[in-house]
Amino acid sequence: MAAKKQPIGIFDSGVGGLTVVKAILERLPEENIVYFGDTARIPYGTKSSRTIGRFARQDCEFLRRFDPKLVVVACNSASAAAMPTLQHEAEVPCVGVIRPGARRAVEAAKGRPIGIIATEATIASRSYHEAILAIDPQSRLLERACPLLVPMVEEGRDSHDPLVRSVLKEYLAEMKSASPGVLVLGCTHYPLLREAIAHMFDGEITLVDSATETAKEVAAVLAELELATNVHSPGEQRYFVSDN
Repeated sequence: MAAKKQPIGIFDSGVGGLTVVKAILERLPEENIVYFGDTARIPYGTKSSRTIGRFARQDCEFLRRFDPKLVVVACNSASAAAMPTLQHEAEVPCVGVIRPGARRAVEAAKGRPIGIIATEATIASRSYHEAILAIDPQSRLLERACPLLVPMVEEGRDSHDPLVRSVLKEYLAEMKSASPGVLVLGCTHYPLLREAIAHMFDGEITLVDSATETAKEVAAVLAELELATNVHSPGEQRYFVSDN
């Protein structure tokens, strides 16, 4: 009973992981949540996998102070670099954002090409590439690193910002010409630019938001482990950052 009342710990390099928090609260509004955004060291996606792994372990260690019943790695770069280590060291179940997004991409593609946009570190890790091909080896994949999108989101820029639209045009022009049927938003910051990204493809593409899929997996894991709270009232949320 006590374990069911413990919070879900969630971390990201900055504010992008709040898209995961939002999706989890929509699906599991009664759960308590502790969130940590490592704003002092953002972005993770331009750093080496070794450095990202170290940051992820430290983020997870901070969350363990709150005795979480489950940890969500709401950062694609950290999920790509550190999931096996975190699952071994955290002493509680860990859920990343890559496998849920990969599953949904294959379901939605129905044989059409799948585009993947993510940070440099996530693309270099080939984590989405491998996760998708493990589900459907016949999938046709198109990948593009979009390193400027995270800093722009952290600056508060949105889909209506001319600079955002200009950068997306530069990043996605070649992918658009290949006509993917599905586009994986392989960074939790990217759903905050969903409108501008959809506009780049004239709305004729299915966008896969790993936040939504991760929330489904969190619900499934809690149910399987019998850790879902049995309190029928809104949960509490606490938010921490390492800098402004």
